Amino acid sequence: MRLSKALLVFRKDWREVGRNWEVLTPIALVPLLFSVVLPLIVISVPGQVNTGTSPEVLIESIMRGAPASVMEMLAGFTEDQQLTYVLFVYMFAPFFLLIPVMASSVIASDSFAGEKERKTIEALLATPLTDGELLFGKMLVSFVPAMAITILSFIAYTVVVDVGTYGLFGALLLPTLEWFLLIFLMTPALSLAAIGLTVLISSRVKGFKEAQQISVVLVIPIIGLFIGQGTGALTLGPPVILALTALLAFFDLLIFRFSVLLFKREKVLTTWK
Repeated sequence: MRLSKALLVFRKDWREVGRNWEVLTPIALVPLLFSVVLPLIVISVPGQVNTGTSPEVLIESIMRGAPASVMEMLAGFTEDQQLTYVLFVYMFAPFFLLIPVMASSVIASDSFAGEKERKTIEALLATPLTDGELLFGKMLVSFVPAMAITILSFIAYTVVVDVGTYGLFGALLLPTLEWFLLIFLMTPALSLAAIGLTVLISSRVKGFKEAQQISVVLVIPIIGLFIGQGTGALTLGPPVILALTALLAFFDLLIFRFSVLLFKREKVLTTWK
């Protein structure tokens, strides 16, 4: 596979993404909501947040799977500090798995389906590129902005949380090792898996909206992480993040391999016409 050829596809699609507000709007608003708006709400009205149960029971339920060192640290905190720490360090973490999946899926949905709507698909498929080069270029144009948005959202979230909670802790709450591993290891692997599946879907449907609707199912595993953390069945600490990253990396290789095998230019043209 020639990287220079894949980069040609990347540059062409990059210009298309920059002109498509239907793509840009959700990938700008959702990260802003998760990284700035929701943390500010939690910080601004801590006494009015009603979880339906006592803080002690809530923390014990959520942190059942946490390492002993974390539980010892929490034991030295006040009740308000414990709840704040658990919310911002652990409970908000799955939101940042939604950001790259959402951003990459929206852009990847436009990859082939958008070409069909713009009636440029025949010219694209006629280029002297291998299927692997074509797919890699399409995946790259989704991956780069998705990771850039995720990292910028993480920086914004860190600033908001640290400024908002410094008076309570007298120290900076973020970043932690868990968050570094989540942002720089797990989210890239998750984003690549979402992109590979969405690009394949996009190549087999007729339009952008149809591809986007189908790709919504990709958030189901992340909802499972929300439930797992909320019930204490799973804690996104370093061992869990590393294990999930390794599993996702394995799936990334399988997805790309199968995408190349299943991608048929004739089939793409048939679904368009």
